Amino acid sequence: MLKVVGPAPPYPPIEPAPSRVRFPDPGRPRSPEVVAMGCDFSPGTVLTAYRSGIFPWPHGEETEKGEPLVLWFSPDPRTIFPLEHEPHWSRSLRRTLRNHPYEVTLDASFAQVMHLCGETRANATWIIPELEAGYRKLHELGWTHSVEVWERAHDASGRVLVGGIYGIAIGGMFAGESMFHLRTDASKIAFATLAERLRGAGFTLFDVQVQNPHLESLGCIEVPRREYLARLHAALPLTCRLE
Repeated sequence: MLKVVGPAPPYPPIEPAPSRVRFPDPGRPRSPEVVAMGCDFSPGTVLTAYRSGIFPWPHGEETEKGEPLVLWFSPDPRTIFPLEHEPHWSRSLRRTLRNHPYEVTLDASFAQVMHLCGETRANATWIIPELEAGYRKLHELGWTHSVEVWERAHDASGRVLVGGIYGIAIGGMFAGESMFHLRTDASKIAFATLAERLRGAGFTLFDVQVQNPHLESLGCIEVPRREYLARLHAALPLTCRLE
């Protein structure tokens, strides 16, 4: 069972001031995967990007001006987790989901989940302080969300965060940004819980950006960018609430 702890982010989300940034259309024939460069994580800019099918990817380097090198991508193909069918989890994951010792929550510790997604990976150079600050603002406005997996502590602290996933929800689209685990299968529990909740809330698009072996093992698939953009266009007008 997913437990909501503490004050929930505002719903409906609060629309921020519009961005002055105008991104190129990634749907044009032969358009490049890298569509822009620049370190702007204001809520308006990030929402404009995701509504256009674009996401930021800091590279852990600096530009000639000393600013973080941030590229904005619209990859082809794009990776999604299909929500239109009942998930086919592996036998071992189904067993884990039925019987695990953890507490699973929604939006109980967004900032900590995002920070640990960077801290627990030696190569997670994309979660830079500027990115964290921007996504925390989006969380305060009700746009970004996290699922947390907690282990009961053996001292007075009560519980310890051992896994989680975070991302951004716009209409009927959820873009998963990153996940982490400190215990076996903790990130899989977070991912599966999130996927089930998205399906239950009527979301139609679960974007996970770029394929890797871990995502593939969970059932994520690649689709052509044009198909992704069509799915995004259909999902954005929907009214869905993750809860």
